[in-house]
Amino acid sequence: MDIATLIGIIGAIGFVVVAMILGGDISLFIDARSFFIVFGGSLFITLANFSLSQFLGTGKVVVKAFFFKIEHPQELIDTAVEMADSARKGGFLALEEAEIPNKFFRKGVDMLVDGHDAEVVRQTLSKDIKMSFSRHEEGARVFKILSDVAPAMGMIGTLIGLVAMLSNMDDPKAIGPAMAVALLTTLYGAFLANVIAIPIANKLLLRAEQEKLNQQLILDAILGIQDGQNPRVIEGILRNYLAESKRIGNEDEDE
Repeated sequence: MDIATLIGIIGAIGFVVVAMILGGDISLFIDARSFFIVFGGSLFITLANFSLSQFLGTGKVVVKAFFFKIEHPQELIDTAVEMADSARKGGFLALEEAEIPNKFFRKGVDMLVDGHDAEVVRQTLSKDIKMSFSRHEEGARVFKILSDVAPAMGMIGTLIGLVAMLSNMDDPKAIGPAMAVALLTTLYGAFLANVIAIPIANKLLLRAEQEKLNQQLILDAILGIQDGQNPRVIEGILRNYLAESKRIGNEDEDE
């Protein structure tokens, strides 16, 4: 579970709710008309920008913003060094029974065992990287568009409320509810965009970048193993994927 995403969104919602409670009766901030205009309208407009399958598929992708387990690059480097050492001692067939939890890494190793050419391995895995990143990016785009649409729907609701208010200036009792719709739709639009849609979109892009980085590391490892490079040479190359402070720390340990 991604604690940062959960704490961030729940914390923001909590502070907003507390502010509402401190401001008086929280029911003042609840309006069904404003809710339907902003939340309903924003979802359907977002749907109009994608196919139905793309929109519904976002549900599977958004889970990665909250529940996402990814190997640390150092773990993949350690695995790559072990694989390289085994391949130098027993050939590629020695890798066939190796336990590799990462599916992308497993696929690359299987291609080595099957004897595919280096260029075929490179092209196949590179295409997988691009397709995987594209799927995750698509999920982020849905929430990015939602974040753009929500404030606009809030403005539409505000205009609806103002029209209703101005058309009932002779009835003081109707002015209050119309003004509430005008203001609450703006609030709901800003809330949906900034507290929910934007954080999730950014987190999904971050996840996509992290996974892409790991897959590129694995690709370099597979090609290095196939080329018969020394395990320590492969390790040195793959350390470039680590943060500079981690690289320095590891080098000091080796010395």
